[in-house]
Amino acid sequence: MALNKKIAIPLLILIITAATAGGWLYKNGWFSRDGHGHSKLEHAVLQYTCSMHPFIIKDKPGTCPICGMELIKKIDAAAGGSAQTAEQKQQADMLGHVSLSPTQRVMANVATIPVKQSTLSKEINAVGIVQYDQSRQAKVTAWIAGRIDQLHVNSVGAFVSKDKPVAEIYSPDLLATQQEYLLAVRSRDQLKSSSIASIAQNGEGLVASAKQRLMLFGVKESQIAELEKAGKPNIRLPIYTPLSGIVIEKLVQQGQYVNTGEVLFNIADLSKVWVEIDVFENEVPYVRVGQRVEIRSSADHTVASHGVISFVYPFHDPKTHTVKARVEMANPGYKLKPDMFVNAIIRIPLVKGIVIPVTAVIDTGKRQVVWVETSPGMFEPRDVQVGERVDDKVQILSGLKSGDKVAVSGGYLIDSESQLKGGGGEDHSKHTGAKPEAKGETPAQPSKTAPAKKDSLKMDDMKM
Repeated sequence: MALNKKIAIPLLILIITAATAGGWLYKNGWFSRDGHGHSKLEHAVLQYTCSMHPFIIKDKPGTCPICGMELIKKIDAAAGGSAQTAEQKQQADMLGHVSLSPTQRVMANVATIPVKQSTLSKEINAVGIVQYDQSRQAKVTAWIAGRIDQLHVNSVGAFVSKDKPVAEIYSPDLLATQQEYLLAVRSRDQLKSSSIASIAQNGEGLVASAKQRLMLFGVKESQIAELEKAGKPNIRLPIYTPLSGIVIEKLVQQGQYVNTGEVLFNIADLSKVWVEIDVFENEVPYVRVGQRVEIRSSADHTVASHGVISFVYPFHDPKTHTVKARVEMANPGYKLKPDMFVNAIIRIPLVKGIVIPVTAVIDTGKRQVVWVETSPGMFEPRDVQVGERVDDKVQILSGLKSGDKVAVSGGYLIDSESQLKGGGGEDHSKHTGAKPEAKGETPAQPSKTAPAKKDSLKMDDMKM
């Protein structure tokens, strides 16, 4: 019995030691190594593939025979299992990135620009018609009935000045009123020497009454002073225009008899004009009084004038679905003619923030993606939230920061290359929005009607 104990105890200790050593060797992958001490996982890492063409598999590093890109290490999930090293995980994460050589960038026409802060301006384009400035229009009328004895303006389009008469009129009533005024002046001079104050005051009253009648007939104070100085009535009364401008309508002929209040000429000052522009109803909320407007005439698109919106009409045209806005502007050289069609541009600053070209944003329908160059030749997808869009510019609310380099051309090619690379085993849901399969979940079986997936192509069968 004692002999059996002496044999059993050492045997038990030997078994425990062997089991412990075997467990340690198994844990360190000793049994999975080859004769040279390399594990199966290390052998799997030694395979290389192309990120753009995942069916290309090589056993040594090099370049892809199709696109010329550098090959990356291919990880065999069956061999590696959950024991992937940090380097391998980094390689897996980099599958979402796309690397381009300088030659590939030129061939794909990939261009990048740095992101920066700027102000996005909305541009409203409208058409308008040049109109007379209604505050600079006037009518020359006859203040008394009579005969037009002399016309100093004989054609439409002539320039007239308010300091020079445009016509002369003969009127018996005006002649009689002048004589009354001269008589009142003589009476005033005679009654001044009277010792009775009321008589002297009556003389001043007669002069003031006669002067008032002359002024109601359109006679200026300077003309009345000349009348008093000359001491005899003028047969013809000069007619002046209330403002300087262009004759736009002539309604009288020389020798014609006119009545009181009859219009002789229509005058317009064209040094300033109105432009009435039609703004579509969806753009009316952006239009405000005081905004600056650029005006270009249809006759000469190269010359631009500028005006200011002075009024937005409070009614809407149901036929054109537009609202009129009035633009006041100077008209040097009379280049803008009334009733001329013009093009109007209103630039409205909206917001200040990150603004990039719209070509940099790839819209999938549900998401917007921008390709950012993280290092020379290396691009990564970045989800962004877009704001206002004006012409070829778009505002970025989130996803980018100042200094990022974004691809403004060739982005769709980079995106397609990334999706091809995702077909080689990458979880591409982060970029494409596809739902990844749950851990341990059986992949969905292909449809019966779908064609069977072909075997991986071999480079030996390809004719390069």
